[in-house]
Amino acid sequence: MDRIKKTLGVQPDAEEQGIVAEDTPLFQINEATTMSWTTRLKCFVACFCLGVFFSVIGTILLWRNLKMFAVFYTLGNVTSLASTCFLLGPVKQLKNMFKEKRLIATIIMLVSLALTLCAALWWKKNGLALLFCIIQYLAMTWYCLSYIPFARNAVKRIFSSCLS
Repeated sequence: MDRIKKTLGVQPDAEEQGIVAEDTPLFQINEATTMSWTTRLKCFVACFCLGVFFSVIGTILLWRNLKMFAVFYTLGNVTSLASTCFLLGPVKQLKNMFKEKRLIATIIMLVSLALTLCAALWWKKNGLALLFCIIQYLAMTWYCLSYIPFARNAVKRIFSSCLS
């Protein structure tokens, strides 16, 4: 468990470090509003699995109802993305999302999420919704690759060798 915490950059709790916290109102508020590491991990797994479930349901609906596909696929991506907030916390997650190396992928991903829903629900343009889902998928993939060292460079080299 400590290896996972160190990998994600999460600081160990005061009790785990052997530090005795004072019985102050601020400490009591903090303890009441924070989750333990195991609770965070369970919530992450549950939220991520729910996101995968929504994406699978959306994919099943692709051939039956394109509007519902777009909604469920987008909901699945949003839920899966939100699951990491349980591991890192929402502020750190947002900081990581908008780092320089992920900025363009994050913006394209968030805009395509919104445009997918707009195209499916308000504009009622199924082809446009499908196009935005594809853009959403590619942006999410590029975003996820930014967390793996040298993965983006490897993908660039593979595509450049295929085109040459």
